[in-house]
Amino acid sequence: MTGFRLGYVPGVTPAKWARLWAERFPRIPLDLIQVAAADAPALVRRPATDAFDPVRRTAADAVLLRLPIDRTGLHAIPLYAETTVVVVPKDHVVTAADEITVDDLADELVLHPLDDVLAWDHPPGRPIGDRPASTADAIALVAMGTGLLVVPQSLARLHHRKDLTYRPLTGVPESQVALSWPEDDPSELVEHFIGIVRGRTPNSSRGPATAQAAEKQPAGKTTSKKQRPPQSPASGRRKPPRRQR
Repeated sequence: MTGFRLGYVPGVTPAKWARLWAERFPRIPLDLIQVAAADAPALVRRPATDAFDPVRRTAADAVLLRLPIDRTGLHAIPLYAETTVVVVPKDHVVTAADEITVDDLADELVLHPLDDVLAWDHPPGRPIGDRPASTADAIALVAMGTGLLVVPQSLARLHHRKDLTYRPLTGVPESQVALSWPEDDPSELVEHFIGIVRGRTPNSSRGPATAQAAEKQPAGKTTSKKQRPPQSPASGRRKPPRRQR
């Protein structure tokens, strides 16, 4: 059986699910592919040139990405929502509070990078004319005192710096992480991975227990109950209990 290829966007950590996969399917390698958030849907979407090709040629079997996306040709199941935070210098005034509101940022310059993953109607604070090319560039500008940055908490942790910190921000969109795969490809391996991310146990009737058992079973053999050798009628009789004197 071929390996399972799983894409994931920056900030999402598939390590726990990869460990469970390795425990349940030690003979099926799981290959991790990191991809930019904007390119994640294309990783599992069949290219237009392959529309009549019966063999799938996507770069990954499934991908962990952030919603919203264009779901044309794709399945997507939401897994969890991330806390949205504002990244600030450690000596910034907002660090005095445990939680920040949009009103607290009304007079602050806020960076809005081109790879922003939050679905904004109106970003908080005062916008800066030049948008940084990436979140990493925006983090560097925060450290220089140019402005603040609003991101999912996982990205704040990914780009951690000793001179920066972050606080939860309320009243703004949250990033929702989802698992996506091609809608016309209900492959067995994808079904097994869905079971893992949804917390199904190996013994679940909807989980990968059957495939795991089949993987360990030698070819050409089937599981059966151990047969006891036939007993003669005499051998099955019990001796009467001994009388107590």
